[in-house]
Amino acid sequence: MIRNKIILITGGSSGIGAETAKRLALRGAIPIITGRNENRLKEMSAEIEGRHGIYRMDVTCYDEVLQITQRIQQEFGAIDVLLNNAGFGLFESFVDGEVEHFASMMDTNYMGMVRCAKAVLPYMQKRGSGHIINVASMAGKISTAKASGYAATKHAVLGLTNAMRTELAPMGITVSAINPGPIDTPFLKSADPEGTYFDSVRGFMLTPERVAAAIVRMIERKTPEVDLPLSAAIGIRIYGLFPRFADRIAGRWLNRK
Repeated sequence: MIRNKIILITGGSSGIGAETAKRLALRGAIPIITGRNENRLKEMSAEIEGRHGIYRMDVTCYDEVLQITQRIQQEFGAIDVLLNNAGFGLFESFVDGEVEHFASMMDTNYMGMVRCAKAVLPYMQKRGSGHIINVASMAGKISTAKASGYAATKHAVLGLTNAMRTELAPMGITVSAINPGPIDTPFLKSADPEGTYFDSVRGFMLTPERVAAAIVRMIERKTPEVDLPLSAAIGIRIYGLFPRFADRIAGRWLNRK
């Protein structure tokens, strides 16, 4: 049941975070969207039906995450679901990428999830229930050229998610990961400003609506992990079994950045 659940969404001002919030609200849930851009949050608020909340929150600042989480608990009630969605990427070669870019992506994409999960965990532990969903990526399963920094963050997210799932299950807390392929969102335009990668994978691009629908189903069913699209999920399994063969066959397609 989703109705009346309080669902905290980081990175909720655009893309799959915003689309998921709209879908959840239509199902009777109470989405709480957060992000760093307050104006964009207000714009998105106008598109969400029913009761919801917006809070400016920077996931790289732990004190701010703790304060906002506490405010949400006081103003809306117990957080039932955390959708850890905030993140960004820069598609650049390892040789050319600046160390600061690697650190910044890790601070947001990985440590941001750690901070938010740590902030909601005491409340979920007290109730003996809750659901934490970490938005990872297919890049967390298969690394490709010009994605070393970004892929490393998503590998870290999947490692974190798997460990959390085992540790928190006895407390009644479900932990899930969703691993989408390329999505037509502002994220991709920021990661690939020249549009080279976008153009090369246009035919395989996921829509925010499709990913949001999968997240809603994940909340309903408490599914531990979902890979999108199905073709990529099959490819990942083949890669795990025959990595050298897959590199020869699919290397050119995977390295289209």
